[in-house]
Amino acid sequence: MCGLAGCFGTQDLNLIDRMLDAMTHRGPDDRGIHIHPAGVFGHTRLSIVDVAGGHQPILADGCKAGIICNGEIYNFRRIRKKLTPKYTFKTKSDSEVVLHLYREKGPESVKELDGMFAFALFDGDNYMLARDPIGIKPLYYGYVDNKLYFASELGAMSLAGVETAYEFPPGHYFTPDEGFVEYYRVPEVQDEVLTDVEETCRLIRTTFTQAVKKRFLADKQIHVGSFCSGGLDSSLIAAIAAEEIPNLHTFAVGMRDENGTVSDDLKAARIVADHIGSNHHELIFTEGEYYEALPRVIKKLESYDPSLVRCAVPCYFTCKLAADYATVVLTGEGADEIFAGYHYIKRLPKYAINQEVRRNLCSLHNINLQRADRIGMYFSLELRVPFLDVAMIDLAMKIAPSLKIREQSGNRIEKWILRKAFEDTGYLPDEILWRYKVQYTQGAGCESLGQRLAEQEISHDEYQRIKDENPGAVINSREAAYYYKIFRQFHPQDSILDSIGIWRGFDFDEERQQMQGTV
Repeated sequence: MCGLAGCFGTQDLNLIDRMLDAMTHRGPDDRGIHIHPAGVFGHTRLSIVDVAGGHQPILADGCKAGIICNGEIYNFRRIRKKLTPKYTFKTKSDSEVVLHLYREKGPESVKELDGMFAFALFDGDNYMLARDPIGIKPLYYGYVDNKLYFASELGAMSLAGVETAYEFPPGHYFTPDEGFVEYYRVPEVQDEVLTDVEETCRLIRTTFTQAVKKRFLADKQIHVGSFCSGGLDSSLIAAIAAEEIPNLHTFAVGMRDENGTVSDDLKAARIVADHIGSNHHELIFTEGEYYEALPRVIKKLESYDPSLVRCAVPCYFTCKLAADYATVVLTGEGADEIFAGYHYIKRLPKYAINQEVRRNLCSLHNINLQRADRIGMYFSLELRVPFLDVAMIDLAMKIAPSLKIREQSGNRIEKWILRKAFEDTGYLPDEILWRYKVQYTQGAGCESLGQRLAEQEISHDEYQRIKDENPGAVINSREAAYYYKIFRQFHPQDSILDSIGIWRGFDFDEERQQMQGTV
């Protein structure tokens, strides 16, 4: 993983250098800056593929073309093989493949990339920005006097002096000639296609196993581990990974209750680790450590949304633990979205279930995926998400809702077909495979800590005052007000984060028109 910063329409080298300074955690292994006729490219690097020779920006054709890329392209070897007869490769990096594929096929080449990415490239007078289909990797942009600036984090964007920062839309690329072009859209629901249990289970097993295994991509000296909370999603990933990776490192965190008993996730994770034979690690944090971490989490998360903050704190401890043993970690993000895992979805009529699944998928880029990227990169840790493989998403949109949520023993079971697909495979014991879903915070034993602290620190009067003084902010509880107060300590009132709000997104059509008329 990496951090990107750059500009088009100006050669503001000193500013791009300062923007990189704000993102050193995203790339502690290397750093590079290149001035080209159209602007400046800057890059901080966390080495995963081609550790020795993957310095960025990667340049070609006598420095007339170049790329900076954040992410991993899982099918880069196959693409490289096709391009090798025509193009000379200087590195073994997957990012260089993106540059030469563009030179061969133009902007539409992005459709051939299987991975998670955000990149900027130039080739002569032409240039392009792009972001992966689901928005796993972040990218933001803004303008100063019609000059375009971009970066991987809003904190870096704030240094550019832009009046407004925008989130680059997932599944889009941008060129100065075409503006924004949507190259990928989450498929429409066709949930009448897969209704047979046996066929659907077979497709899930095949597709998901491939999705997990392709994400082992890394140079040999890079350690790949897996989160393992004891829940279905991360446990299943860890079990599949353990087949291929000897002594797989797995990670779980949680608390002890007043009787000294560890939280449910820690108990379940121990069962999984013993079953798959992983090299398992635990971090048991205290209430005091939770409160100590909270401001750091809010600062790095660049959000004050209570649901996002609550889950980000145990994620913080898990990443802190994992960073001592691995550089790449597999995680279960996305499973609840594609397999209707949230309990509230059980109350929906069947015809609405997959529409809600699709809606959740389309908003992941600035909610759970933001949390995973921000917190992982705080510890220079790359998180990979097999459930959000585009083949898995395509499959999920075709699965009947009656298979995702099914009545069993008097209960409505969420993610039923995912559980059924791996029944009797030996991957997981039944007590884990059919474990009742609990929220991340609940399983870790810290569900109510933030709310409890907020009610101690924020009175009803102060809550109302904060809400009244900040009408543009979404503050619907004392907990939100408390997080907002912390948020503002790190991000002043004139911060560009005001323009983002609490991750509402923006009008792509309006922005497309604006970008076509600038730079």
